[in-house]
Amino acid sequence: MEIFLSLVTGFLFACGAYMLLRRSFTRLLIGILFLSQAANLAILTLAGLGDGTSGIVPYGETTLEAGHPDPLPQALVLTAIVIGFGVFAFALILLKRAYHKLNTDDLDALESTDR
Repeated sequence: MEIFLSLVTGFLFACGAYMLLRRSFTRLLIGILFLSQAANLAILTLAGLGDGTSGIVPYGETTLEAGHPDPLPQALVLTAIVIGFGVFAFALILLKRAYHKLNTDDLDALESTDR
């Protein structure tokens, strides 16, 4: 399963890099979204997927048994997803405002607002 997730991560990175090279602001945002999800998936995959058993510490023990994934990367990825969604929502509103003002989402046409 980890090999499959590594391939999906590579595919998301490739799609994100391709979308970043386009001239459209919309495609740029989609590329950033792909890259952030690929980074989250890579962190989860590298932390280990575990064997699927419950991650509850038994009574009287101080640590988990072997085979459980580390919960810290899972918490960091959850935080990254929430922050990424907030940044994406802000950028989407920024795109909407720019499109209504200039009637285009071409990045070269957006340079006209600098003057």
